[in-house]
Amino acid sequence: MENAIKDWRGRAYLPGPVPADRTRMFWLAWGAMAAISPLQYGYAALLTQQAAGLTLLAIWIACQAAGALPALHLVRRGRLDVRTALATGAVLSGIGLAAAARSGGDMSSLLTGGVTVAGYALLGGLGAGLVYGVCGEVVSSWYPERPAARVGLITGAFGYGAVPLLIWAGIAPGATSAAFLVAAVVAVAVIGAAARHLRLAPALWWPDDVDPRSHALDAARLRVTPEAAKQFLLPQALRTRTLPALALILTFAGAVSVFDVIVVASTGSWAAVALLVALNGTSRSLAMRYSELFGRRRVLAAVLGALALGQVLLAAGWAGGGVLLWLGVIAAGVGGGAFYPLLASLVREFFGVERAGEIHAVVYSAKALAGLGAVALAVLALTTPVAALLTAAALAALPALATPRLRIPGLPATIPL
Repeated sequence: MENAIKDWRGRAYLPGPVPADRTRMFWLAWGAMAAISPLQYGYAALLTQQAAGLTLLAIWIACQAAGALPALHLVRRGRLDVRTALATGAVLSGIGLAAAARSGGDMSSLLTGGVTVAGYALLGGLGAGLVYGVCGEVVSSWYPERPAARVGLITGAFGYGAVPLLIWAGIAPGATSAAFLVAAVVAVAVIGAAARHLRLAPALWWPDDVDPRSHALDAARLRVTPEAAKQFLLPQALRTRTLPALALILTFAGAVSVFDVIVVASTGSWAAVALLVALNGTSRSLAMRYSELFGRRRVLAAVLGALALGQVLLAAGWAGGGVLLWLGVIAAGVGGGAFYPLLASLVREFFGVERAGEIHAVVYSAKALAGLGAVALAVLALTTPVAALLTAAALAALPALATPRLRIPGLPATIPL
């Protein structure tokens, strides 16, 4: 484009005025992400106390993870507009929450089971995938100067958005179905409002109050969060060793994160569950802030280390409860969500920003395997909870040790990072 500005790497920018509603779009995306949180964290805590519930959660996670990639593909190519995608996500998410309310965790009836499989697991999962993928893409497009930090904030809402529902269900255990019905109404309203106002930024748009060339040359920023060697296309990223490594990290950590919600809920302490989920969300934005000071990989390794430590503490406190159990909840909560935005920011750091949404969607699709891993751990915990927690500790510790060895694709191996 003839009016584009290029930086020293050749990346093009089209500076333009910041729209008056940019902040409103951010908060609407935040609200939409919070509205779909009960589908994962609310269901995991309240309705997985039987094998059928665990299976449904695994199917939901697979559909949610798989729904993001095709949605982003269609939206980025203009074949599906943001309004239609989010409106569809609002309806499907509402159906999913209503189906969860209908079942109430009781899968003894064939009719109830069929409704919950179709409504919650399939349609609810696809709806949440639409909302998660599109909201992240919209926010990153309007905040190109700090996409990781902003996306980290809205994914945090996906973590702690279920806290009100958990508190309600904890205070009134018999009101679980009503809580899910209210969550369904809220989801349709909030995501529907987001659908009316959210839109993608123009291609190559950059806020005109930030000089893109100075930003690209910021030595302090590049020292901590270096940029990709080039702008990778999705097929090129798939041929690297780094992308499978990121997907494997998400698989292991994601399995442990979901498992923790299930296993802590089995203790019967709803205060502990609410704290775990609240920390799962708030730690995401905090981790992004610290990663801009100390680097993504260092903070990711620390987060995964906290997740592993949380499993050990939970195992130690399982029999007697008390301080060790609560310390385990805190460590598992801090480590159980922060790795999601950190991995998304590493995708931008390793593969560039132009196709970051599509490449991250491929990495995020590994969450489908994480759901299966979480169910396997939860089944093991039915008979030997301590063994399940120690297995989870090993699953979190392995990527924590491997994370510092990640390298930016395309750079000579002799360059220190």
